[in-house]
Amino acid sequence: MSEKTLDCRGLACPNPVIKTKELIDRGELQQLTVLVDNPAAQENVSRFLQRAGFEVSVEPRGDAAAVTGSRAEAGPCQVFVEPPAEAQRKILVLMGADRLGRGDDVLGTKLIASFIATLKEMGPDLWCVVMLNAGVKLAVAGSEVLAGLKDLEQSGVRLLVCGTCLNHFQLLEAKQVGETTNMLDIVTAMQLADKVITLT
Repeated sequence: MSEKTLDCRGLACPNPVIKTKELIDRGELQQLTVLVDNPAAQENVSRFLQRAGFEVSVEPRGDAAAVTGSRAEAGPCQVFVEPPAEAQRKILVLMGADRLGRGDDVLGTKLIASFIATLKEMGPDLWCVVMLNAGVKLAVAGSEVLAGLKDLEQSGVRLLVCGTCLNHFQLLEAKQVGETTNMLDIVTAMQLADKVITLT
């Protein structure tokens, strides 16, 4: 069995996932242990390995965590962002703030709530919503738009929530909806989309 250990301690998102992918893509790897030192990297690497066909286990190692992936056969990694159905348009909405527009924060908060409540009117064309920077605050406990986001997710819209951003705001444990993700997933999703709508 081909085994390797990858030390990604001290690396910012999405470098742990990128380095993990590069190593897997070289082939003939059946077991890989990735050392990470923050919860966002641990979750992102674990999820990436699972999507690449590995069985994943995590164990603490001092101030770090060892994420180990094992599989029966070696081979290149799989696509980690599921492409949308080809028959429909693919609209991705990128939210970089927890309010809409500038000038009045109270108004901006009301506008973002109205926007999220109205997003469903896009119908099946709405494929993915990405939340980063302060936008991740929309997906955590206490958010006034949490119910609206949960409705979107239940209707099949993919919600990607930046793990580095959650970690920065110390909100990783408070996330209530969506999939904790990394910049590699976000960039890939933007590449797959037919149209990207950006809100800042």
